Amino acid sequence: MFLQKLRAKIGARLNGDREAGFTLIELLVVMLILGILAAIAIPAFFNQRDKGTDAQAKAAARTAQTAIETFATDNSGSYVTATAPALKTIEETLVTEAGAANVITVPAPGVSTYTVTSTAGTGTAFSIARVTGGVVTFSCTPAGGGCPTGLDWSQ
Repeated sequence: MFLQKLRAKIGARLNGDREAGFTLIELLVVMLILGILAAIAIPAFFNQRDKGTDAQAKAAARTAQTAIETFATDNSGSYVTATAPALKTIEETLVTEAGAANVITVPAPGVSTYTVTSTAGTGTAFSIARVTGGVVTFSCTPAGGGCPTGLDWSQ
């Protein structure tokens, strides 16, 4: 009699007659798989967010470069009196308030030289410098995120 009941239960299970839901093991396996996928996806999301923040800082540096060139055009080709607030009067979208993201700084411009720097919310500083002879360089610090290993973001 016991064997008949056991055979009936096994047969019903194989035929799918009495399965009403998932077993605990099946649910645990699915949850484990979802956890692994989340562990992979969440850090990748935060990395993309940092890259976006760095891209905004690069755009701000390029905008500041255009503004300082406009400033020089209005001042007989000289960059000497160019300051971040002066650039803000030319391009209102530039941020000059300390503590904000993408703050523009213009440290000690010369007659034919300048450096404009935009610091991203990630702490990476992106600079565009014009040196004597008109050569323009693009540098950033520290390496990582939107700042390539060679510290040159011109590409």
